[in-house]
Amino acid sequence: MKEVDSVNRYPRDMTGYGPNPPKANWPNGANIAVQIVLNYEEGGENNILHGDAASEAFLSEITGAQPWPGQRHWNMESLYEYGSRAGFWRLHRMLSDLPVTVYGVATALARAPQQVAAMKTSGWEIASHGLKWVEHKDMPEDQERAQIAEAIALHTEATGEPPRGWYTGRCSNNTVRLAAQTGQFAYVADSYADDLPYWMSFNGTDQLIVPYTMDCNDMRFGIQAGFTSGDQFESYLKDSFDYLLEEGRNGRPAMMSIGLHCRIAGRPGRAAALRRAIDYMKSHDDVWFATRLDVAEHWASTHPAPRMQRPSKMSRTTFVAEFGGIFEHSPWIAESAFDGELGPTYDTAAGIHQALARVFRRASDAQRLGVLKAHPDLAGKLAAAGKLTADSTAEQAGAGLDLLTDEERDLFQKLNAQYVKRHGFPFIIAVKDNTKASILEAFRRRIENPRDIEFAEACRQVERIAELRLLDKFQS
Repeated sequence: MKEVDSVNRYPRDMTGYGPNPPKANWPNGANIAVQIVLNYEEGGENNILHGDAASEAFLSEITGAQPWPGQRHWNMESLYEYGSRAGFWRLHRMLSDLPVTVYGVATALARAPQQVAAMKTSGWEIASHGLKWVEHKDMPEDQERAQIAEAIALHTEATGEPPRGWYTGRCSNNTVRLAAQTGQFAYVADSYADDLPYWMSFNGTDQLIVPYTMDCNDMRFGIQAGFTSGDQFESYLKDSFDYLLEEGRNGRPAMMSIGLHCRIAGRPGRAAALRRAIDYMKSHDDVWFATRLDVAEHWASTHPAPRMQRPSKMSRTTFVAEFGGIFEHSPWIAESAFDGELGPTYDTAAGIHQALARVFRRASDAQRLGVLKAHPDLAGKLAAAGKLTADSTAEQAGAGLDLLTDEERDLFQKLNAQYVKRHGFPFIIAVKDNTKASILEAFRRRIENPRDIEFAEACRQVERIAELRLLDKFQS
């Protein structure tokens, strides 16, 4: 059969870290990392002066703004200019003693020499926010790749150093991959998928993702379903901080991102609310204020990119070799699962178990009966002859079925014979969930079940055995 190319897998990872995220181990035992971003976009927005087709229409005080094709929009321009002329300096005065990451649009930075100097004097990280503050969703891949390269070059000219972090914001489906392929960035932030950094791989290139935020973000003052007053912003920031800090103190430290824009949070009424929220966070001792680069470097050293072979990236041959025996002597289940969606969200014990179990559940009764019959008798002749699979041998030994007395062995074989005669398949039970005594109790009780009820129970036990085998495989 034709192998499924991994690029055709469902690409989204809907699992992430699951119920047990890794310990962040923030410096000095901090229970929360607070990361403040200041977006510097003023002078890089859509404008026919910048060679764009129309004026800007995004994230301003003008509700429902529309692009003006071929025209400058004086009101929009002056709203953006407020950010560079007044808002930046107000926020700089407020935050200059804290680690801050600037998302700097390269063309905006090139038009902001005094602001860049102030960022550098404060020791702020200046990450790249792309070449221009424009939409990328319809941009051809080659053009976006060229703009990323141009952004890096212009950023380096404007600041004196190449950027170590990247965030496009108005990105395309190609953005993260293209940024990763440069090999330039300690992190890419075009994700909102987690409270912790995580790794992605692109053709063998590992890229750390440090997710950003759209909820703890002053952009919500510029959209209809957003904040209308400073106290709403302040309250939301404090609630987010309190909840994450509580989780951290309970053993699950995470990161809180705060997104700011010079022309939005730089307005006095919003700045006042922001200042109260920041002062509240600073009043706690177990908080780590950090740049995104600080977070990325800490994560990379504490939780380097995993080297496990992901099931979703395996060839058919490898996948079946790894998982073909999970359902006893039934490799067809793994073969069928391989042909399914099987993207990165399945790269866990639970994910592979669901993929395999779905094949088993939709199989015909005759196919499932074949799986049941593939299982050996408990403490039967195959066990005595040492002819069980390695998994079955270990499982039976774990319940002490390899150390039976002659009397116990005779009893098991008698029960096996009675059970098979009544139901037409061997007695199946997940021995890892049981003791010798509980297995015997279940044996006696289940023999008397009607066949349809026992068939269903045996299928459930087969799935449980598969689950336990996968847990062992992934833990090892």
